[in-house]
Amino acid sequence: MSDTNNSKALQRLEAIFDDGSFAQIDAFAKSAGGDVEVAAGYGTVNGCAVYAFSQDITVDGGAVSIAQCAKIKKMYDLAVKTGCPIVGIYDSNGMKLTEGFEGLSAYGEIVKASASMSGVCPQISVIAGACLGTSALIANMADVVIAVKDADFYVSAPSDVTVEQSYEEGTVDIICDDFDSAAAQVKNLITLLPSNNLTPSSVLDFTSPQNFADDGADAMSIIEAIADVSSITELKGGYASSNCRTVLASVMGTTVGFIAFEGNALCPGCSYKAEAMIKFCDAYSIPVVTLVNANGVIKEKENQTLTALTKLTSAYSSATCPKISVITGKAVGIAYIILAGKASNADLTFAWDSSMASPLDTDAAVAFLFNDRLADGEDRKSLEKEYVDTIASPFTAAACGAVDDIFTPADTRAKIISALDILAGKRENTLPRKHSVK
Repeated sequence: MSDTNNSKALQRLEAIFDDGSFAQIDAFAKSAGGDVEVAAGYGTVNGCAVYAFSQDITVDGGAVSIAQCAKIKKMYDLAVKTGCPIVGIYDSNGMKLTEGFEGLSAYGEIVKASASMSGVCPQISVIAGACLGTSALIANMADVVIAVKDADFYVSAPSDVTVEQSYEEGTVDIICDDFDSAAAQVKNLITLLPSNNLTPSSVLDFTSPQNFADDGADAMSIIEAIADVSSITELKGGYASSNCRTVLASVMGTTVGFIAFEGNALCPGCSYKAEAMIKFCDAYSIPVVTLVNANGVIKEKENQTLTALTKLTSAYSSATCPKISVITGKAVGIAYIILAGKASNADLTFAWDSSMASPLDTDAAVAFLFNDRLADGEDRKSLEKEYVDTIASPFTAAACGAVDDIFTPADTRAKIISALDILAGKRENTLPRKHSVK
């Protein structure tokens, strides 16, 4: 890699790091054909120590060579040793084919390094240009994938898949119009996330929201009424967004993960999305607040839905980070069990006074419980109201200990702050095992 300071790769790195803090590593290393096709180094991002690398498309098309792999591998090694996040900026036309199987082995070392670091230190990928084949695999192994709209990001080339499609299908977490916007997202994420899985997130300056949560509001509006002002970063915003929103934000300056449902039936997409979020938060001991408004489970795609729900249930029940569930609308059937139930290991389960918790949807419950009264000619609407006001009432759930507290929507932020405070010292021992099977 040339030691000049005007290469695009260096400019991209300097855009991420604090002014004057970036220091190159292996600036004078050479590849078989000359300069190494990547710039790498360390510095601070909003005061946090970070390692980063940036592929250089202007040097041999950014071809991934043995020397490039060695340079990137050194970043991973240093990041793990020092407990620091790593940021990878991808812009390469692919592997240097002349290096054959030695090149493949070098590629494999990066794959192994990324897998070993997963859940230990945050990894952020920025798809700034071409990111193809194995590079796409490595980039996608990161905790968060940010992509510029006009980039290329796919495994099998040639491909017609666009970044917008990848965003809509959940592969890309954040999509940006240009690299400067992507750099801003990196800085924000580095501030929200802890440096590693053994250190807490920084306590940030914050401004409390002026609005209160409202009954019937959409998921994002409720999050905005709970989270600190301007702290929200949505992940996978293009994927299953009509059913579920996943957000990193701060509450009283402390980083929190939000998983919020929009009132529809649980589907495979929103289940996978929620599973990914809770596993991400649990890896770094970030508290999870689940806003439950789910009307049971979709009746289509039975096997796919069952698999997705199984994975979501496993993720919730095995996560040891603080977990708070708030029933803001409907919690019907299996949706209640997975998202708000004590059996799924929620530490605290709250409910709005206007919410509903039911083993069945209202129509089916009335048909099952009040069949004789319906046959006698009683009005179905009246029976539905009776069911919602009695059996499906959150007060009925609270009477048997299934709900810990009931309050008005306007009290939500205050209740969440109190719960986060009391759960901050949570310690939970689990059975010795490598990992769950499903």
